[in-house]
Amino acid sequence: MDKPTQDPRFQRDPYPTYAAMRSACPVQAVPTGSSGHSSYLVTGYAEARQALSDPRLSKNTAAFFADKGSRRRLHPAVAHNMLASDPPQHTRLRKLVTKAFTTGAVAELRPFIAQVTDALLDEWPIGEQVDLVASLAVPLPVIVICELLGVPEGDRPEVQRWSAELFAARKPDLIDAASHAVADYMTGLIAAKRLRPGDSLLDRLISARDGNDHLSEEELVSLAVLLLVAGHETTTNFLGNAALALLQHPAELERLRINPEDIPASLDELLRFDSPVSTATFRFTTEAVTLGGTEIPAGVPVIVALGTANRDPERFPSPDQLNLDREAAGHLSFGHGIHRCVGAPLARAEADIALSAILSRFPGIRLAVSPDQLDWRRTRLVRGLASLPVLTSS
Repeated sequence: MDKPTQDPRFQRDPYPTYAAMRSACPVQAVPTGSSGHSSYLVTGYAEARQALSDPRLSKNTAAFFADKGSRRRLHPAVAHNMLASDPPQHTRLRKLVTKAFTTGAVAELRPFIAQVTDALLDEWPIGEQVDLVASLAVPLPVIVICELLGVPEGDRPEVQRWSAELFAARKPDLIDAASHAVADYMTGLIAAKRLRPGDSLLDRLISARDGNDHLSEEELVSLAVLLLVAGHETTTNFLGNAALALLQHPAELERLRINPEDIPASLDELLRFDSPVSTATFRFTTEAVTLGGTEIPAGVPVIVALGTANRDPERFPSPDQLNLDREAAGHLSFGHGIHRCVGAPLARAEADIALSAILSRFPGIRLAVSPDQLDWRRTRLVRGLASLPVLTSS
């Protein structure tokens, strides 16, 4: 799987390759790395949905790699986080953060999100080329999640850089170093907040820890790092991918510009059409599992290809067409089951506000380069643009 994912043509449009694999077999063994070992790749929608909720597919990476030698030196706060755990640990940790991301809690954040969006768009020159990723899709989610967690404004550029480095493709040393940098930073921020408490989400987690709410210090740091990184990386890709999809479908873009109240209902189709997360995070079988007619032995990794499952014609007819009238709420871009993205309401709010503001303020916005000149991030886990050059006009 590694070689195809580095091909620029695959980066631009991975869906035909995956569709061919799915039509051959929705679950199949694929070689991973140079070890000669195989993983199982899930490309069918029904099979992906089953895999995401099957308790026999564990996310406990520590257990899987315990007896396997590795030269990696990921910080434990990054390697062993809530996403890499099973119940009851996962249940306990998730309960601590769920309240911060309810629809009601996110509604209270909307004025701040709108304020930040407007401030960023104020910097866009009229009638000139702008990188939508660098000037909006990256900074907006960073500022919002840092505000929610109580990360000081002056620290945010470094936090964003470390986070981006955690997703650097084929650069294990850079990833490992970034994991230590962000975990060390968060450890220091927690210590500082204990001296000067505030009312941020991180302050509330510190109170839970210090109140002995079944949260260890290591888990506190890990949870904070996960919220910080997952809270903006995927939303950055969501914004960029959604904007590109609309720019490539001018009629749909114009429809939303005229009827911005339709944007919230269109987000599911935009998420389905080009998922900001290509493959779900690590899973492995704890016992033999039959998935889509394929027998998977115990103890092997299972890669769930969310993006291509969303393009399964068995679930979504004419899946390669963007259709804003489609009922697409069943997409898997936020995952499924107990590990479904806890921050989904926040990501949707940011996309709704950002897209509304762009279309309102720059109704004539268009791509500044041809689609085949766009630079995509070279990573299998997330799918997003390295840059999105657009031409603005009022």
